Amino acid sequence: MNKHAKIMETAPLVLIKYGGNAMRSDELKRDIVSRIAELRERGLRVVVVHGGGPFIQEMLDMAGIESEFVAGHRKTTPEALRYVEIALKGRVNGDLVQLFNRAGLRAVGLSGKDGRMVTAKRREHEQMVDGEKRTFDLGLVGDVTSVDTTLPELLLEHDYLPVITCIAPDADGTDHNVNADMFAGHLAGALAVDRYLVLTDVDGVLIDIDDPGSLVREMTLEDLTHSMGSVIKGGMIPKLESCRIALEGGAREARIINGMKPAQLLTAAAGDECGTKIRSHNED
Repeated sequence: MNKHAKIMETAPLVLIKYGGNAMRSDELKRDIVSRIAELRERGLRVVVVHGGGPFIQEMLDMAGIESEFVAGHRKTTPEALRYVEIALKGRVNGDLVQLFNRAGLRAVGLSGKDGRMVTAKRREHEQMVDGEKRTFDLGLVGDVTSVDTTLPELLLEHDYLPVITCIAPDADGTDHNVNADMFAGHLAGALAVDRYLVLTDVDGVLIDIDDPGSLVREMTLEDLTHSMGSVIKGGMIPKLESCRIALEGGAREARIINGMKPAQLLTAAAGDECGTKIRSHNED
């Protein structure tokens, strides 16, 4: 191993979960890319994980495939999955890799399939209906069962930027669409990242969604358990659940930050006060 590789191996590692509204604007996307490039210039190692819900819907609409929702979750048929992968890997991932490379980085586009990085299993959604627990079949929607970090670690060692989307096969090789937040949380934990940063479209966890001043600066994993369904609602639930997964899996710190304000990436990556910090129970 050369001197540069040794330095990179010990540099702080940050995993950024990127998606949602921060992907819709080309200008905002370029700003986020430039901030990540600045993190790399500061000597940090970076992994990017992304979803792409709006682009999936656009692709399905173009293909004339109607989205079927089961208990509020999009069901993924084998036919739909082909277009999901085209949207995530062919469009979103390819565009991001191009932007990062134009910014002077050496980005490599991947999915969980590459190098057997992530293995999934078919997810069965359980929900209470009329007082009874019911199981709903979501098709080729997956939950992460294992992560092999060999490939991303090898790329990081050689100064590449892994850009990873959330398609993963099961043990038999059948591909599944995995929730990007869950995918990112599992990978952040397996990589034992120094900081796991989840980009959303608000400043963090808000007690009152209409009051920016109600930002919760810090929460423990125990706080998450007590706040689910009350303070933590809607789309914030999977993001904070992914933080739990990351911390329990080995990540040192997790934060929810505002992807509409790209400068927060630099603040959060430096460990300064920003967004909502999630810490484990055993932290001093």
